[in-house]
Amino acid sequence: MTADATGPAAGPAADVATLPDPVALLRSPAYLRLLVLAALVGAPVSALSYGFLKLVALLQEWAFTSLPRTLGFAGAPWWWPLPLVAAAGVLVSLTIVRLPGGGGHEPADGFQFGGGGAAAAELPGIFLAALTTLALGVVLGPEAPLIALGGGLGVLATRLAARDAPPAAGTVMAAAGSFAAVSTLLGSPVVSAFLLMEVVGIGGPLLGLVLVPGLLAAGIGTLVFVGLNDLTGFGTFSLAIPGLPPFDRPTVALLLWAVAFGALLPVLGTAIRLAGLALRSAVAGHRLAVTPLLGLAVAAVAVGFGGLTGRGSSVVLFSGQDALPALVLHASTWTVGALVLLAGAKSLAYTLSLSGFRGGPIFPAMFIGAAVGVAASHLPGMLLVPGVAMGIAAMTTVMLKLPLTATLLSILLLGSDGLALAPLVIVAVVVAYVVSARLPQTADELGRRRPAAAPAAPAGEAGSAGAGVPPPAPGGSGT
Repeated sequence: MTADATGPAAGPAADVATLPDPVALLRSPAYLRLLVLAALVGAPVSALSYGFLKLVALLQEWAFTSLPRTLGFAGAPWWWPLPLVAAAGVLVSLTIVRLPGGGGHEPADGFQFGGGGAAAAELPGIFLAALTTLALGVVLGPEAPLIALGGGLGVLATRLAARDAPPAAGTVMAAAGSFAAVSTLLGSPVVSAFLLMEVVGIGGPLLGLVLVPGLLAAGIGTLVFVGLNDLTGFGTFSLAIPGLPPFDRPTVALLLWAVAFGALLPVLGTAIRLAGLALRSAVAGHRLAVTPLLGLAVAAVAVGFGGLTGRGSSVVLFSGQDALPALVLHASTWTVGALVLLAGAKSLAYTLSLSGFRGGPIFPAMFIGAAVGVAASHLPGMLLVPGVAMGIAAMTTVMLKLPLTATLLSILLLGSDGLALAPLVIVAVVVAYVVSARLPQTADELGRRRPAAAPAAPAGEAGSAGAGVPPPAPGGSGT
């Protein structure tokens, strides 16, 4: 009995028994101090995030509009993105190689969150790599760098406020800083709560205690974003699609389309991720030489799309956050062929960007899903708004592997239509999540799933084996 009580079977029970009492923690003075610190951190982190996004917008405007005019062009010539995105490859690769932290996490690995937050020495590299990536047209989003920067600032604030703070306090404040940094960008503090909850993988009785400081920081951060918008007039930088036509209720045909979106988009998303991972392996050993070539290739894809369609290259470049509302609201001006070409070009540019640059995977995935949805709206039984919702939901699920976040983000993005679209979004998300789990997740797994080649027959037996005759038995006459 004693052996059984102290054996492996008792391990989980012992671990549960050693967890702190959440009620006692909630009532403790230390937790109240943590909430105060979260509130204090939320405001400056959100203000810095707002400034970062505005700086990105200003640099984009300067690089793609003001600079060519300064150099004597009437506007940016068709080839203009080629040197700019190649220069992004040079600068980002130098940042990754020369500065601590490698510029942040690899976007080809999907969405990640470092529970301990980035170290202070790593923040400049994360900032510079993300700023260069976003400002010069690489197809990645701002959410992952903002989360890393916000988390690092949260940890830094904890250490400055209380140098003897336990590691758990730093983890909670890292989450709070990340909440504050990304909440308004995704349109709601609630979306950021689901995002961080799924990414961190926290749960159990302590879930609420960890989320509450983050929600507090995110709520204050939202107020800061709104206040700065009123004060400066720069805009909120939040993703939104205003002016959508009203959607009444789902139909059987639309539910079948939701299944189709959930079944097919994982194939596209998995191909993007696997290709990005494969290219990343080639980049790792020759980063300084290969990353500029990747940037040149991204620009070439965008320029080629612009030349073929007359739509310009900017719709393929950048994260897609600003281009997504215009694509949906002006969907009637696009042909099906142009939409298919757009989805393909954005997917290819996204793949190349994942392999060597630094940024977030959410917004390009949303844009690709929306483009597929707009193209599908021309098919029987499909409508524009449901197509956009299901495309965004399915593609976001595949690239993030976060079904709750994908569901909530898609519903809230579509405003007043969101609740009516919820059944379609949920079906698309669930099917996409299940299908993508059955597809290869890495290049190595893809190789293992391929059927093994039959072993070659010995030279003396090739003829008989090829004719379907078994080889002679060892030591026998073969008759």
